[in-house]
Amino acid sequence: MITAQQISLQRGIKILLDKASMTIHPGQSVGLVGKNGCGKSSLFSLLKGEITLDSGELDFPVNWQIASVAQNTPALECSAIDYVIDGDQEYRHVQAKLVEAEANQDGIAIAALHGQLDAIGGYQIQTRAATLLAGLGFDEAAQQHRVASFSGGWRMRLNLAQALLCRSDLLLLDEPTNHLDINTVVWLEQWLGRYQGTLIIISHDRDFLDQTTERIIHIENAQFNEYTGNYSSFERQRATKLAQQQALHEKQLKQRDHLQKYVDRFRYKASKAKQAQSRLKALEKMELVGPAHVDSQFSFEFQPPDTLPMPLLRMEKVSAGYQNKTVLSEIQFNLVPGSRIGLLGRNGAGKSTFIKLLSGDLTPLNGVLDLNSNVKIGYFAQHQLETLRVDDTPLDHLRRLAPDQNEQQLRNYLGSFGFIGEQALAKVAPFSGGEKARLVLAMIVFQRPNLLLLDEPTNHLDLDMRHALTIALQSFEGAMVLVSHDRALLRASCDEFYLVDNGSVHAFKGDLDEYQTWLKRQNQGNSAQSKPQSLNSQSSRQEQKRLQAEFRKKTQPLRKELERLEKQTEKLTAQLYEIETQMSNPKLYEADQKSQLDTLIKQQASVRSQLEQTEETWLEYESQLEELNEQAAE
Repeated sequence: MITAQQISLQRGIKILLDKASMTIHPGQSVGLVGKNGCGKSSLFSLLKGEITLDSGELDFPVNWQIASVAQNTPALECSAIDYVIDGDQEYRHVQAKLVEAEANQDGIAIAALHGQLDAIGGYQIQTRAATLLAGLGFDEAAQQHRVASFSGGWRMRLNLAQALLCRSDLLLLDEPTNHLDINTVVWLEQWLGRYQGTLIIISHDRDFLDQTTERIIHIENAQFNEYTGNYSSFERQRATKLAQQQALHEKQLKQRDHLQKYVDRFRYKASKAKQAQSRLKALEKMELVGPAHVDSQFSFEFQPPDTLPMPLLRMEKVSAGYQNKTVLSEIQFNLVPGSRIGLLGRNGAGKSTFIKLLSGDLTPLNGVLDLNSNVKIGYFAQHQLETLRVDDTPLDHLRRLAPDQNEQQLRNYLGSFGFIGEQALAKVAPFSGGEKARLVLAMIVFQRPNLLLLDEPTNHLDLDMRHALTIALQSFEGAMVLVSHDRALLRASCDEFYLVDNGSVHAFKGDLDEYQTWLKRQNQGNSAQSKPQSLNSQSSRQEQKRLQAEFRKKTQPLRKELERLEKQTEKLTAQLYEIETQMSNPKLYEADQKSQLDTLIKQQASVRSQLEQTEETWLEYESQLEELNEQAAE
């Protein structure tokens, strides 16, 4: 049993724990949550004996074996499987002793050492290591590759495999899903479900916490707050505690009103409009989880894009890759405003390649990629964190984007992303990965894109920031393509999924639960039974081309009408802008200009009404086209 009695811990001038107490019983699976910097990782360091308390007592059995994930992996020449086995130091020690005893022909020692090997499972260690590596995405060939040949993300997987291989009484996992895809996260959840020891997990992945924990310890105000149940249960329990607070009431009403306005506008088209349906789901979910994040310092939203061109992007038989290697081929893909697409697929299947293709970072090897001239892309990828100017401040970065805005406006905006007070004026150099990710997101949102490309945007974000991003995405009016292992974000933000697999990109007919079922069947080798339906199935190519030609002919009148409505929308938008520009003239509100003002007010109302009707008609026709598209794909 782990017991903390009145423990205090201070780092510099910051008090992390102040006479805090808690208890963890043997065999329990505990999620450790709290804001970044609250002391979660410091508690792990205390348990590992790396730091000491300022006061109080932290006790657990002295004979407990503790396993944790190393944060660094040297560029070693040994194989991946040997590196993982090296993590079991007792096995390596016994193995070395056995080699020595055999060299000395010491029969008694050899027999004793073989007994020790049997007791610690040494005869099965190669099989266990290979099984772990396979689960974490290393095939047989990769298991024999040098550690130095792997990228940083794959080396972190090797460190995770080391920790899982060790025989332990206490397993400490700090953000274990950061470098994993959905497939591997699901496998890890299943493995941890069989773990017999005491498990403590720090994670910002709420679905992962839901699947792996039975208790939550929330560090807040330098205290341990213990909750029974998984993370979703914790949110509901904490929401109940906060439900009477006026700040909660006002903040939640504001968020609900913002989403409800959109739903009301398309109330009678909700059965067809995926956007309205998505926001309805967000409203339902907000009642459960919104209160638990009421004290979050993050609160931002996407402003309407300047334009919403139709279509944003079109691909026809596009192939993509690097130098002489083709990664994806025969891509048929269109993006229109309101598209909310999640990309599924294993690591290395080509999801990031596809995102780079959409962003323009990668040029097609062949085929047609038609990008609308009015597209404004907001692209988030991990490598962009490194493009920040480390000697500049967050305020400097925004000033370059908006030199005409005053400092207070920019600082108010930065505050919605957690850069409050002096942090807005601090140099970026010492920022954590989470702080850099928040700054990049702030810059993207600020520029009002109409196409969002998000490649693992949550890797460094805590739960509060993930929640704020999820809420903000609900009001985004442009198109979005999202790659993420955060299933909660995918469920809340995406209306449709595309699968990147075997060199192709095609629509996946199902939700995340069905995708996990498909993955399971794939892993069992039943690929013939589990192949998902797609818009561009690789079988019967000629038949597919014929059907596509028929579909284009059948939908031509509808597509022409959509094009006409798009032009009409642009025309009405320009008229409305001109009227409102005239109305911004202060002289217009003088007494002798009343007649002119009344005329402009009537014109404004008329044009605005026409614009709303045109937008609703466009949405209805677009929904019809989507339905026909889906029917053609079935």
